[in-house]
Amino acid sequence: MLKPHSIRSLSALAIGIVLALPVQAQEEPDLKAQLEELKKRQQETELQLWLMKEIAGLKEGQAEIRKELEEIKKFLQARNAAPQAPPAPNVANVEFQLGGNPVLGDEAAQLVLIEFTDYQCPFCSRHVRDTYPRIKQDYVETGRMRFVTLDYPLESIHPSAFKAAEATHCAADQGKFWEMHDRLFENQNSLEPFQPHANSLGLDVGAFDACMSSNKYAEAVRRDMAEAQKAGIAGTPSFLLARTDPDNADTVKGIALLRGALPFEDFKAAIEQGLKR
Repeated sequence: MLKPHSIRSLSALAIGIVLALPVQAQEEPDLKAQLEELKKRQQETELQLWLMKEIAGLKEGQAEIRKELEEIKKFLQARNAAPQAPPAPNVANVEFQLGGNPVLGDEAAQLVLIEFTDYQCPFCSRHVRDTYPRIKQDYVETGRMRFVTLDYPLESIHPSAFKAAEATHCAADQGKFWEMHDRLFENQNSLEPFQPHANSLGLDVGAFDACMSSNKYAEAVRRDMAEAQKAGIAGTPSFLLARTDPDNADTVKGIALLRGALPFEDFKAAIEQGLKR
């Protein structure tokens, strides 16, 4: 027979168990609700991050469009402000000098394509990115044509372009002309300072800096600009299709002039016609 104090103890224990049951039953739904809330917040955060990335991409695209529109505006303003230029001369059979610039392609190829370029010109960059690789693959690497770049920095609207042209020639002193050419177009929005570009290409930066400081190739850039003016070129990119003088590979005679970042098909038509001639 249970004693009175034992009965009281059992009763208290039973009451405690009964009171505890609703608390435990309540805790489990609360945890589930909290978990669902956390999941919901995580999804909202991921959605916000995705939207931020999309907006950033749109802004970048808009910035690029604004930049190109600004370039067009500057070019038109400069052209309208300049005195009316005389009609461009006929380049057929006009002699041009390559000026010792690095040339790609087979030395025996009679046809040569000269690009007059500006390293700060977005249309030049577009040509190098979208069209030049096909020209190089189909005509230069097959030995059918040579390719050379001549400098035509538009100093009135592109303040870094002249020194960028010099940088390619200072890199050429160390055998890295085309590497610097490609890198500057790939990093057109951060041309200066030029030392990081030289360093990334593994150049002797001290020798490169000395070359840049001495303006060693300024006169060569000016000579290239004079050749562009001889062809009546006013903007970049512009291209001169020419044939090589059999007695001097550095001298060419003009065939046709192509202006602007044209599609590959336009170059193909002109080159094929040049090859026939």
